[in-house]
Amino acid sequence: MLKKYMCRLGIGSAKIDLLLNKEQYVPGESIKGRFLINGGLFEQKMKRIECDLVCIDHDLESETTVETSTILTSKLIRSQESNTITFSFQLPESIYPSNKERSYKFKTKLIFEDGIKSVDLDEIIIKAA
Repeated sequence: MLKKYMCRLGIGSAKIDLLLNKEQYVPGESIKGRFLINGGLFEQKMKRIECDLVCIDHDLESETTVETSTILTSKLIRSQESNTITFSFQLPESIYPSNKERSYKFKTKLIFEDGIKSVDLDEIIIKAA
């Protein structure tokens, strides 16, 4: 019971980190990388990985989801275990370049069977083609 509450508070829970091959891309480019999943203090069963490409409008102070990639899984993450899962994402041809008013980031969520989440944020730069 105690371990369940600790995990809900993020203490000892598994963590996810999206590792990309580079930071700058052009519209229509394929983004490659991997998810690194590090087990926490306790065994946890993964339910899914959600990775959203989010556009941040700094003038309006708003976020818009551009595209979402979801991986469904029921893999068990053991305590202190490390796992990698390949990541591939196709940028839309119509995406606007980054600038001082607009930026992009991947918001990655590792969701466990018991509803607990681990979140990772990774900024990318979209350059004009």
